[in-house]
Amino acid sequence: MLLITMSLSFFTTFIEGKKSRMYVIAKREFFSLFKSIKSIIVIAILFFTSFYSAKYSEFLMSGIELSSYEQANIHSSGLQILILLFGMLFVTGLSHDTINRETHERTIRFLVTRTSKSSIVAGKFFGIWLFWTVCLVVSFLLVSIFSQGISHLIFGQTLSLLTYQIALAVLVSTIISRPSFTMFLGVIVGIAFPIIGIWLVFGSDSWFSSIKFVMPYYYLLNDDFTYLLILLLAAALIGIATQLFKRREC
Repeated sequence: MLLITMSLSFFTTFIEGKKSRMYVIAKREFFSLFKSIKSIIVIAILFFTSFYSAKYSEFLMSGIELSSYEQANIHSSGLQILILLFGMLFVTGLSHDTINRETHERTIRFLVTRTSKSSIVAGKFFGIWLFWTVCLVVSFLLVSIFSQGISHLIFGQTLSLLTYQIALAVLVSTIISRPSFTMFLGVIVGIAFPIIGIWLVFGSDSWFSSIKFVMPYYYLLNDDFTYLLILLLAAALIGIATQLFKRREC
């Protein structure tokens, strides 16, 4: 019930944002990411991984245990594994200060006089999401040169995972007000999050193993559309970030 409420809150915010400066904020965030040196490095890593995972797909198949579906789509699996293990690190590395940077530099006061706080959060999220979507689409197109096709399921799973990771980065940036601290925390979260998440899914029988249900990795186990539940989790995170940001004084 909480997830549904948070999801509705997010989509309501998104619709309301069409009448505000949300798209301006999203556009600025989108283009600012492309201007960053770190972004160029991350894009290069994505393209490099896409190219070589597709080119040496048979070698990957012999060295990694994959499901039958992943073996049939091995060209795309290398890119998915990269996002699975390092996506959180990439996202936090680029966008750890997406909200608190505005607060720290006092530019948030300028924004809140022209639009709502909910539109600011939605605009930031959408701008980052669009950046990663473009990168992912181009990467999969590069893979399709070798595979002669694109696995829509793997693409959907990977994009859903990135959506969750972006939402979590926005939430952390909303909770913590110091950009320098979120930069440090982003590295810790980026490394620890996939390790803990995968451990909870595969290797934990303890009482707190139920935490896996709020982790995206649990919904990637099956080769079906279960991954769509990750989008609900991401919407809930953005809903929480929006409510916290509304209560903060700028």
